[in-house]
Amino acid sequence: MSKSLKNISVVATVTVVSRVLGLVREIVIAAIFGTSALSSAFVSAFTLPNLFRRLLGEGALTAAFVPTMSHELEHNDRAAAFSLVSKISSWLLVTTAGLVALAMLVMANAASLLRLTGNLGLDAATVQRLLLGANLAVILFPYMVFVCLAASFSAACQVLGRFTEPALSPVWLNLVILASLGLGGWWAWGAMERMHLLCGGVLAGGFLQMIVPAGVLWREGWRPTFDLQADQRVREIGRLMAPTLIGSAIYLINIAVSRFIGLSLNDQAVSVLNWANRVMELPIGVFAAAISTVIFPLIARHAARSDWGQLGKDYHKGLRLVLVVNVPAAVGLALLSEPIVRLLFQRGAFHASDTVLMTPILAVYALGLPFLSFTSVALRGFYALKDTATPVRAAAVSFVANIILSVVLMHWFSTVGLAVASNLAVLVQAWFLQTRLSRKLDGLGFAPLLPNLGKILAASVLMGAVVWGGEHLVTQLAYAPKVRDLIVVLGLIPVAAGCYAALLWLMRIEGREELELIFAKIRGRKA
Repeated sequence: MSKSLKNISVVATVTVVSRVLGLVREIVIAAIFGTSALSSAFVSAFTLPNLFRRLLGEGALTAAFVPTMSHELEHNDRAAAFSLVSKISSWLLVTTAGLVALAMLVMANAASLLRLTGNLGLDAATVQRLLLGANLAVILFPYMVFVCLAASFSAACQVLGRFTEPALSPVWLNLVILASLGLGGWWAWGAMERMHLLCGGVLAGGFLQMIVPAGVLWREGWRPTFDLQADQRVREIGRLMAPTLIGSAIYLINIAVSRFIGLSLNDQAVSVLNWANRVMELPIGVFAAAISTVIFPLIARHAARSDWGQLGKDYHKGLRLVLVVNVPAAVGLALLSEPIVRLLFQRGAFHASDTVLMTPILAVYALGLPFLSFTSVALRGFYALKDTATPVRAAAVSFVANIILSVVLMHWFSTVGLAVASNLAVLVQAWFLQTRLSRKLDGLGFAPLLPNLGKILAASVLMGAVVWGGEHLVTQLAYAPKVRDLIVVLGLIPVAAGCYAALLWLMRIEGREELELIFAKIRGRKA
């Protein structure tokens, strides 16, 4: 148990470091390129190989590969497990290389394809943005080969009990990208030369992501061989990946279409949507992912034992924890969106006008935090019950809702409309998942959470009043704007969090007794 807790703490710590570095990376990109068409083109181009990574790599492959390799290691030996690693990495290499070659061919001929289709009825500025994104995508697509292979090597390392190196994978990428941006700034090249250096940093970082876990496997005794034999284990992994691949494909198409809609709107849309999403993802990555990681094995174990009562209790506990953390986070992030954007991004090529553009988008995204986090736990409920079909249907419903709402709302609210559409689509997905889960098992309804939700909302509103009042007082101080922003972000947020925690304690939120027992044990040990 202590070893497992140690591994969880290592992964969680490295994840926080990675998220922070990722945010720093985006801040530096914003300072260098601002909200230009070039910046939006890079975001769109980098999105494509990243989405294929999710489709073929980390999510679907890891979920199927880890239990299968564990079975080989348990029932056969290391040689059989390493043979499986070679087979899977060989299939991944062939598949991703073929897709990359096809994608690069299509992107390199994007101008001809657009001419054949009459430029899809788009204006000249939109066509230029699309062609710029296509040119950068030609450079960036090979990253997909590296990162998909990295996913298979990292999954194998985790089976062998090596967690640190796989967790560090995104850290290498962010560090190399930051180094490439620093090199471009040092040489003071033009914008396009700096962009090419940034793309080179992505490729170099992707190679490092692949080679580090491969080196760990080498030290463990693996010797890579090219093997395309489709034996029983390979077919089993393919079968297990199929439902997740379908759901990921829907997600991929959803994001790609959203990026296309953003590029068709204006130069800034894709960039500011991406950066607002990055800021919003920080609390999700730290809290929601950690809660889902802890709850999933618990409810899966209860499902395996057919202990439906305890499954319902732990599922509700996970949802309650998610709401306790993310509802106030949504309120605080929405209220403080302007000083946060100004403090993090407003420098270099990112101007005050860009802050005005990004602030309402971040506020809208923030309000979607509870629904995104709720969805992550609800999905675990279906996976614990071995139902992978319903999440796919939920993703399809969310996709349709997002596209329709994006097209409608962007005409009324421009870029903010795209953020609103994204939130509403997640809300639809959360509602779809929860209603189906309630029908599937009586003990998984939402009703038991309503009393706690009322307390969480009341405490969040009161905390919001503290945040609003505190920010108003700080703005009256005779300091420079950046100093006031620093006081608000570093000073007001901890004060608000303390007020919120005290209010929940006074309201006797469910789970308070468990905390009291923990504190009592700690005091007893000290005594």
